[in-house]
Amino acid sequence: MIKWYKKTSAGRRNSSVNIREDVTGEAPEKSLLVPKKKTGGRNHTGMITCRHHGGGNKRMYRLIDFKRNIDGMAAEVATIEYDPNRSCNIALVKYENGEKRYILAPNGLKVGQKVYSGPAAEPRLGNCLPLGKIPVGLEIHNLEMFPGSGGRMVRTAGGAARLVAREGDRATVILPSGEMRLVHINCRATIGQLGNIEHMSVRWGKAGRNRHRGIRPTVRGSAMNPVAHPMGGGEGRRAGGRHPVSPTGVLAKGGKTRRRRKNSNKMILRRRRNVRIGQLVL
Repeated sequence: MIKWYKKTSAGRRNSSVNIREDVTGEAPEKSLLVPKKKTGGRNHTGMITCRHHGGGNKRMYRLIDFKRNIDGMAAEVATIEYDPNRSCNIALVKYENGEKRYILAPNGLKVGQKVYSGPAAEPRLGNCLPLGKIPVGLEIHNLEMFPGSGGRMVRTAGGAARLVAREGDRATVILPSGEMRLVHINCRATIGQLGNIEHMSVRWGKAGRNRHRGIRPTVRGSAMNPVAHPMGGGEGRRAGGRHPVSPTGVLAKGGKTRRRRKNSNKMILRRRRNVRIGQLVL
């Protein structure tokens, strides 16, 4: 649920916060925490390789079970928790043998509910099954790209893919981006849509809240000098004089950057939608 602040100051005006009604846990499970070192967007030589990173509150990384490889054993949901390292919530589950793990929390998952993994599991909310055992038409998330590799696709808040067909040893899945892709039927996925759906509706209101998230300011390339950016310089205010690019010359507005001869291109039946200047190009 989104709470909108009263306009008591310039920083509160037009800002909101997610009050996270679904979150029940207060403190994370210590056995599943590891330190997370900050890089400030720099590589091992100190060069900035990822701009706009730096600062922010300290975080501990939560170890997430993306593989869901404990088959045939019930896991009871102990708590629904906030994870500062991802947009969706996570759930702490406790297996019958006493082992605890974090999983991505789908929308509607409740404390006390039991979830299962493996080919024999029922296609219910929170259960993890191979695509060959999931009924066609269901929404899924945490989808593997290769059998046994662990979930790689559809892991953000509100994310849900849809299984639309199966033929032979391949299943056809429509991803949230609109891409239609072939995936092996032995790849696992979890049933349901991921929670924290209103994540994108939060308005941060002021720059300081983004700094707390570890996001540094972004400067327009056209406002820079020519030595700093391909679109910089010029007499007076200029639009840039070329198609928008990054500081390294990579197209920034809808240009194709995927390698033409990439081996997995044959698995893509329909390309994802490209967003260009407020219009959807299918």
